[in-house]
Amino acid sequence: MDRSSLSPLEYFAALVADDDSLSLTEAAAAIAQAEEPGLDLQAVQTELDTLAWRLRRRQAADASPLQRVQALHHFLYKDLGFIAGDVDEPACSHLHQVLRQRRGIPVSLAVIYLELAGQIGLQADGLAFPGHFLVKLHLPMGEAVIDPLSGRSLSRHELEERLEPWLDLDAMSRLGVEAASGALGELLAEHLQPASAREILSRMLRNLERVHRADGDPARLLQIQHRQVALEPENWTCRRERGLTLAQLGLTTEAIEDLQCYLDHAGRGAADRRRIGAQLAALREAGPPRWH
Repeated sequence: MDRSSLSPLEYFAALVADDDSLSLTEAAAAIAQAEEPGLDLQAVQTELDTLAWRLRRRQAADASPLQRVQALHHFLYKDLGFIAGDVDEPACSHLHQVLRQRRGIPVSLAVIYLELAGQIGLQADGLAFPGHFLVKLHLPMGEAVIDPLSGRSLSRHELEERLEPWLDLDAMSRLGVEAASGALGELLAEHLQPASAREILSRMLRNLERVHRADGDPARLLQIQHRQVALEPENWTCRRERGLTLAQLGLTTEAIEDLQCYLDHAGRGAADRRRIGAQLAALREAGPPRWH
């Protein structure tokens, strides 16, 4: 795609416009252009291609899938030394910086894992597990769920333990042991379904949204929210949150457009409908800022 005439935001929107042509790796790398507009995305892909080339050189042409997995894990976690980074540090979500510093959060490391796995002939998917993104490998002997921070394979018991904090334990206790076990099994099966590229990108953006919101940095937050709206144009909650940030920044006309869009689509049952309606009315009454 020719990006010479597009802004970084327009280029990201073009990348994610169609599921059939959506490149997870390029779009994930492009998220960092919210802070580094001049970032060379081709250089990021070239670095990943070089790593994959180095990895392929270490393997026999007839290496089994298990041997490929073992080589991938040794390369990532021993030779390159990828480790867990700080979830509150934006660099750990920016793919080019993860490659440079060898530190990342689960979902950013998973993107790198998926790219390299695919380039050496392995079939792998991302898993949008709550709290900690995971990877699922499809092997001749069965499926394996991998922690992208370490390459460790997780047992079913460990996966269920990771889900327990996200369950309504009071409701589970009322179900009885057998029914509760069945409910946990259903929840696990749901979270073992492959995440789409769009879902993985949404996870990356939500993490950055949380970081910039906690930092109290609405300008950086807005850049992420622009990308969330481009990625999920019919996610009306994203429109609402962007509208609130626009209002905070004094961008009244744009804020009114987003908040009205939210009210038009969220439905009469939206719990915050009255609050957002009141804020929208206040913005309209105040009108655009007057510059002196």
